[in-house]
Amino acid sequence: MLLVRFATPSSPVASVGVLDGDTVTTLDGVESLGSLWRLPVASLRPVVEGAGGPAFPAADVTMLPPVDAGTEVWACGVTYKVSEEARVEESERAASVYEQVYDAERPELFFKSVAWRVVGHGEPVAVRADSRIDVPEPEVAVVVTAQGEIAGFTVCNDVSSRTIEGENPLYLPQAKAYLGACAVGPGIRPVWEVGDPYALPVSMSIVRDGAEDWSGSASTGQLRRRFDELVSFLVRADVFPDGAVLSTGTCLVPAAPWTLRAGDFVRIEVGGVGVLANPVVEGVEAMSWLVDARDDVRLRAAP
Repeated sequence: MLLVRFATPSSPVASVGVLDGDTVTTLDGVESLGSLWRLPVASLRPVVEGAGGPAFPAADVTMLPPVDAGTEVWACGVTYKVSEEARVEESERAASVYEQVYDAERPELFFKSVAWRVVGHGEPVAVRADSRIDVPEPEVAVVVTAQGEIAGFTVCNDVSSRTIEGENPLYLPQAKAYLGACAVGPGIRPVWEVGDPYALPVSMSIVRDGAEDWSGSASTGQLRRRFDELVSFLVRADVFPDGAVLSTGTCLVPAAPWTLRAGDFVRIEVGGVGVLANPVVEGVEAMSWLVDARDDVRLRAAP
């Protein structure tokens, strides 16, 4: 099963439910996923498994990104060897910074997105108009409760400007956090349904002009750090009343000078977790629909 947010044609507000097969069953009395993350996992599981509200055919609803309320998206960098090598490659002035953090006790964590900026499965991601080299970064993301427990797993595309980050590591927020840079979905696989999170296959393919232009595969078995270790640093000096989504770093990076372009289509699959697919656009104007979609989720089907 997947925990999902979804929209029906008749309602401007999102619903929360469980996707099982071809049916979405509403979680009665649950206004947001963020409210679920206020619960410890032991209390969360019976709520999820007891879904008994109105049911809909999955084909009749619009799936929304599984991030809402006050839930924030954070991300980790340089947690796989390939990520360290890519950061060193792109940085002319500060390559040693990335080499040091790969082996350091403290991981690299950074803020990625507030909930309303996150796009979901089928919605567009964007490359910056002021960047020459941009890449999708396929990542396994963990959902963290207010108590700091891992409640589930989802897929994240941490879209990034290699040009901007490569110029200076201090430009990281501009390279990582902008409108259209964060896709999450399609839903959340509960932690109790994931057998071994360190044996999840991760693959990405990118279609350009009707043909596959890039593809690759890897595994969470290559992760330098454990998921619970990364979460421990996230909550060490902060609180997340509506939980958080922590994207745990990429294991696949197209080699420079390859760049993502408007018109491309990115498909990321994490075995046992889900498939996240997004078309690519360029610039802030192409993502401006997100502003109005804050108040009416029916607009999420428009782009």
